[in-house]
Amino acid sequence: MCEHKIGIIGAGSWGTTLANLLADKGFEVTLWVYEEELLQKLQCMRCNTRYLPGITLNAALRYTRSLKEAVYGKHVILWVTPSQVFRKLFSEALPFFPTEAIQVSASKGIENESLKRLSEIAEEQNPAFRDRKFVVLSGPSFAMEVCRKLPTAVVVASRDRESAASIQEVMATPLLRIYTSQDIVGVELGGALKNVIAVATGIADGLGYGSNTRAALITRGLAEMMRLGIALGAEPITFSGLSGLGDLVLTCTSTMSRNYSVGFQIGQGKAQERILQEMNAVAEGVFTTRSAFFLAQSRQVAMPITQVVYQVLYENKPAPQAVQDLMSRELKQETPL
Repeated sequence: MCEHKIGIIGAGSWGTTLANLLADKGFEVTLWVYEEELLQKLQCMRCNTRYLPGITLNAALRYTRSLKEAVYGKHVILWVTPSQVFRKLFSEALPFFPTEAIQVSASKGIENESLKRLSEIAEEQNPAFRDRKFVVLSGPSFAMEVCRKLPTAVVVASRDRESAASIQEVMATPLLRIYTSQDIVGVELGGALKNVIAVATGIADGLGYGSNTRAALITRGLAEMMRLGIALGAEPITFSGLSGLGDLVLTCTSTMSRNYSVGFQIGQGKAQERILQEMNAVAEGVFTTRSAFFLAQSRQVAMPITQVVYQVLYENKPAPQAVQDLMSRELKQETPL
């Protein structure tokens, strides 16, 4: 497998982590970097000082700002960009893809304008990606912990079993366990929607509510994720796995989560615009909240937690009022969905 050439698009914390992991395995890895200043630091210092300070990267890693150089002649192309720029970058790189290259999306989001998952955007650009050569990677995986070689498990999903199995073999290490799935819809949605619930739990914690509240939000948030997933063709069981419950618990219970952190600061009364301006990286949950809210409306799926998070983020509803609205809804019988 070491003859594989791999291109990674996006030098944030997760993209850099995956690039380093694959270089450590002996693959030839080229990392596409958006910022010129960061590119210079990576080349000179072998450290992503902006997103992974203190981590020394593999000396064999290559860096570029050219999309063509990043994807041309590669066997595997990993996408680790903010979801809202995926369409543009994928379209620009498409003419340079080798026909047999496997595309892997490790981003977690839903496009605002089209309400499409990233695999759907790729399929729109090239219909062949629906049935082959497109894989989604998701699961509970803070980049810094993977860099520190702490045991981690994630899942790769593709409609094509062979592509999923190939990426499983490429990426697995003794401390990064990779599972496979064919439910690309469920794995993508799990990775995206959990960020919305993480914003909600952050808001609740910022307001000073306790563990009871957080547990309720996680549990009922999972039910919302499953409802929308089923409406969009996902398998319900997928949401009890790594890309669903696993990532949901991680993101909703750790201060390392960007989405939780945004919610926490909102709950404490800090202005959302200021929070986002001060952040070092993209909090996908802010964008995904909008996409999930309108997707739910279009499919007539009840997502009350998502709805109040949308109202807080986009309609300036006070966070305490949002919680009150959730708690005063019509009493119902509990069901898993």
